[in-house]
Amino acid sequence: MELRDYARGLRRHWLAILMMVLVGVGVAFGWAKLQTPVYEADANGLIKANLTADQQTLTGAGDTLAQSKVASYLDMATWRDVAQYVIRDLKLDTTPDQLVNRVAVSNPQGTAILKIVAQGSSPTGARALAESWIRGMAATIDKFYGNGTAGSAPVNIQPGDSASLPTTPLFPDVRTALLVGGVIGLGFGVAFALMRTASDRRVRAADEVEKKTDVAVVGTIPLLRQVDSEMRLFDPEASRDGPGFAVAEAVRTLRTNLQFMDVDNPPRTIVVTSPLPGDGKSTIACNLALTLAANGAQVTLVDGDLRRSKVAQTMGVVASAGLSDVLAGRAEVADVMQRSPQSPNLHVLAAGGAPPNPSEVLGSARMKALLRDLAQHSTVIIDAPPLIPVTDGAVLTHQADGALLVVSVGKTTYDLVEKALDTLRKARGRALGIVLNKVPLKGVDASPYSYEYRRQYGSSTPPTPAPESPSADAAEPLIRLGQRIAPTQPAQKTPVPAAEAEEEAQPPVDGPPVDADAPVTVPATGSGDAADDAEDASDYDDEAMSAFDDSLRAFDALLNPDASAAAPTSGDPTPRRHRARRG
Repeated sequence: MELRDYARGLRRHWLAILMMVLVGVGVAFGWAKLQTPVYEADANGLIKANLTADQQTLTGAGDTLAQSKVASYLDMATWRDVAQYVIRDLKLDTTPDQLVNRVAVSNPQGTAILKIVAQGSSPTGARALAESWIRGMAATIDKFYGNGTAGSAPVNIQPGDSASLPTTPLFPDVRTALLVGGVIGLGFGVAFALMRTASDRRVRAADEVEKKTDVAVVGTIPLLRQVDSEMRLFDPEASRDGPGFAVAEAVRTLRTNLQFMDVDNPPRTIVVTSPLPGDGKSTIACNLALTLAANGAQVTLVDGDLRRSKVAQTMGVVASAGLSDVLAGRAEVADVMQRSPQSPNLHVLAAGGAPPNPSEVLGSARMKALLRDLAQHSTVIIDAPPLIPVTDGAVLTHQADGALLVVSVGKTTYDLVEKALDTLRKARGRALGIVLNKVPLKGVDASPYSYEYRRQYGSSTPPTPAPESPSADAAEPLIRLGQRIAPTQPAQKTPVPAAEAEEEAQPPVDGPPVDADAPVTVPATGSGDAADDAEDASDYDDEAMSAFDDSLRAFDALLNPDASAAAPTSGDPTPRRHRARRG
């Protein structure tokens, strides 16, 4: 890990660091309040000789005698006899040894003064102890150097400056305790943040994902907490001034990255999946399909999650019949394909009823043929189940041009991402890229690309969008269950140059013309070869495959009525052109 990673970790866990600092300060404050306060007071005693009138005439005789007793009296200040006198004088409930430890006696150099510093639990108690200690020393000196009566010793100590009353306790020092507690809490908080950062295996930043997985990050979808969870679609035009603008712009970026991923051979069949449920793959699949359709391209959204389908509910189409019914032979593609109410260029194939064996159904030859035919006239977006719980997503990726892996920032771990990518590799599928979902707009985990420019562009008048394609009312389904509805206006076809028309009319150079009624086998992108597809296709009888091809041609006729009308009526077979897939 680099230094900036640890800096991110400190920013990410700043709240935990602050909480630990506050805890340290609180513990220190509580400890200080629980301690018995200690006050300190000092008193001074002067050692003075009791001389007669004749002796006092000798200049300096008293000072010399007093200086000679300083060392002796300094040692006597710590005697137990002095402590016993103070205990009796102040009526204290303690022992002489404990009381001696509360008193310190010192002598300023070159003087005959003793300084007594006493400690007590209260200001008055400390002052009384210091003053009583001087009286106890005087009584002890009279006992050993006199006859025991007061003032009988020739040289004794006399009270000098009285002890002052302390105002603040010596112990505990609340300020020092709070400072120490805060520093200790800060140390624990920083250590906690660094350990969490070093052991964090969740996806955070795009550069880290690319470095650890060797797969490009093709999109970052921001997280909008103020948007209703049921509103999963973000209209590019309606949300420009609203909170969904960031999401719409991020999906546009994802669309652009897909279009320029392989300019010569862009992916046409794209699987959108995730390691585990709850990463938002269905929402991204629906919004990606809408964004591609808004750009004028024909898009088919297929709900490949036959276990927990969400596409029909999200797109607002009928969910009673769909992909499972087509693969089971109970319905034709044209009968269950529906136009999205949001865009006339987007068609939705719901999941339909849940089969007992979804993996086998999705891996069938009919599913391969369906995806090939849909890719002829539109970009196919498949919402697939998660890769780790079931194998459906890997099976679909094997038949498609590749898969987009959706992961949640701050939730999905690198272990899950690696396991999902390993599942794709084992299924001989191609990972087109990783999409980071639920990326915060603010904070340490926010995307480095800002959406703040929406303040300048969002307030301006948006340009008039170009018509996507002439069609009937966008809210009206193109195909209803059990009833086909022809478009109100034929689609405008681009004029084809004579050279290209002649080239299309020529049969393939690698073999004889292909029968239009015969099943066509085309190798899937990055998965398997033509021999595998032909072997899977042989599992179905010719009569069933012929009926399935008739259903696909009927769907082609609905999307391209001009091509259907211009089709030759003779029995001469017309070669069918298929787009080259990536090997």
